[in-house]
Amino acid sequence: MRTEAEPQEETEPQRGFTFPSALTVLALVTLLVWTVAFFVPSGSYDRDADGAPVQGTYHREPSGLGLADRFTDLFLSPVNGLYGVQDTRTGRIGPDLTGELFGAAGVFFFVLTIGAFITVVFATGAMDRGIGRLAHRLRDRGVLLIVGVMLVFSLLGTVEGFAEETLGFYGLVVPLMLALGYDRMVAIGTIVLGAGIGVLCSTVNPFATGVASSAADISLGDGIALRALMWVVLTAVTVGYVVRYARRVRDHPERSLSGYRPGDREQAAVRDDAAEPPPLTGLHMLVLVTVALVFAFMIFSVIPWSGALTGDARAAPYSWELGWSFPRLAALFLCAAILVGVLTRMGEQRFTSTFVRGVGEFVPPALVIVLARGVTAIMSNAKITDTLLHSIEGAVTGVPSALFTVMIYVVNLPLAFLIPSTSGHATLAMPVLAPLADFAGVSRAVVVTAWQAASGWMNLWVPTSAVIMGGISLARVGYDRYLRFALPLLGLLALLITGFLALGAVLT
Repeated sequence: MRTEAEPQEETEPQRGFTFPSALTVLALVTLLVWTVAFFVPSGSYDRDADGAPVQGTYHREPSGLGLADRFTDLFLSPVNGLYGVQDTRTGRIGPDLTGELFGAAGVFFFVLTIGAFITVVFATGAMDRGIGRLAHRLRDRGVLLIVGVMLVFSLLGTVEGFAEETLGFYGLVVPLMLALGYDRMVAIGTIVLGAGIGVLCSTVNPFATGVASSAADISLGDGIALRALMWVVLTAVTVGYVVRYARRVRDHPERSLSGYRPGDREQAAVRDDAAEPPPLTGLHMLVLVTVALVFAFMIFSVIPWSGALTGDARAAPYSWELGWSFPRLAALFLCAAILVGVLTRMGEQRFTSTFVRGVGEFVPPALVIVLARGVTAIMSNAKITDTLLHSIEGAVTGVPSALFTVMIYVVNLPLAFLIPSTSGHATLAMPVLAPLADFAGVSRAVVVTAWQAASGWMNLWVPTSAVIMGGISLARVGYDRYLRFALPLLGLLALLITGFLALGAVLT
C-alpha cells in the first residue's frame, strides 16, 4: 500500500468535453434571452429623480416591437452593447438615436488601456525581477517567503485583478518551496490563494469592481471601506491557513496532500549557492514607483471623499474631489503606458508593438463586456427587465437587509460557475441585482461587494478557471488533491464573507 508521501506519477485526465468560453456562453445567453423575451410580458416601473425604480409602481406596458424590430435588436445587440444610445423620450436603445450612452464603450476602452499598461510594465521586467528578488532574499526564511509573496500577489489582485499573470511564477516558486522542505501544494497555495483572495476582496480592481460598479451606476469608490476591511481580514486568514499547512508538512512530510514526485525530497535543503536574480536597476525601481503612484492616483480619483468622510452619501463633493469615471481612467492608463515607455527608453517600435500586443490580449474580456451589455439592451428594448424585477420584488420586500445581501451572494455562485469571466458576469447580472438593492433598502455598493465575493470565491476552485487548472498543471498536482487542500479554507471564507456582507448591509 502506497502512502501519500511516496513518489507518485501524475497523468493528465482524458476529457471528452471542454467547457465553452465566456464568449460562447454569452452568445448562447443572448439567443436564450432574445427568445424568452417573446413570452415574458413587458412592463415598467416609475422612476425617481435618480433613475431608480419606485417600489410598487410596476405596470404592464407594451414594448411596441414588431417581429422585424426584434430581429434587428438581436442583430445589433453587440453594437448596442458597445455604443448604443438610449433615447431620452422613448427609452429605446439603438446606435443611431439621440440621448444618453447606454453601451459600455467607456468600460471597453478602459479594459483595453489598462491591459496595454500592464503589458508594457511587465515588458520592462521590473515586476518579475522585483518578485524574484523578494523570493531570493527570503529563501532561507520559509514562512516569511510565503507571507511576503502572498501579500504581494494579494495586493496586486485587489487593485488590478492579478490572476493569469501568476502562471509565470510557478517555475520560480515551486523549486523554492521544495528547497525549503515544503511540498508542491504550498507553492500552489502561495500563488493561487494569494492572488485569488486579493481578487475576491477587490477594492478597485477594474475588471471586477470597476465593471460591476459601472453596471450598477455607482462610483468605483463606493463601498471601498468595507472591501478594504474584508481584504485585510480575509488575506490574513488565507495566509495563516497556508502557513499552518506549510509548517505541518515540513515537520511531518507524510501528511502532505500533494505527495512528492521523484527528486522532490532531494531538493529539501536550502541552496545557498542558488543563482541570485539580477539586482533591480534604478530604472526598474522607477517603473515600480510609477506603477504604485498610478494606482494610488486612480484610487484617489474615484473615491467620493465627501461621502466617505462625512458618512452622508448625498454630501456635496469637496472642491478637490475628482470624481473620475471610466473615460478619464482609460486616458490615465493610456498616458501611464506611454510614460513607462518613455522612462524605460523602449523605443517607438518596441513600445507600439508591446502596446498593441497588450490591447490584443485584453480584447476577449472587453468583448465579453460588450456582449453582456448587448443582452441588457435586448431586455431593455423588450421591456422585460422591470418585469423580472417585479417577479422577485416580493421576495425581497420586508426581508432583513443582512439576509438580502447573503441571498445576493448565494444567487451569484452558480452564475460565476457558468460565466467565469468576472467582467461578463458583472455586466450581465448587475442591471437586475442593483435595483433590487433599492427595494431592499440596501446600498448598491454592498450588492457589488456581494457579487464580487461570490465570483472570487468560486474562482478559487472551479474547474472552469484557467488560473486554477493551469496552476495545478504547472505544479504537477492533481485537481482532486487541490480540492482536499482548499475545501476547509473555502468553508471558512464563505462564513466570513456572509458575516461581512451582513455587517455592510446593516451599517449602510
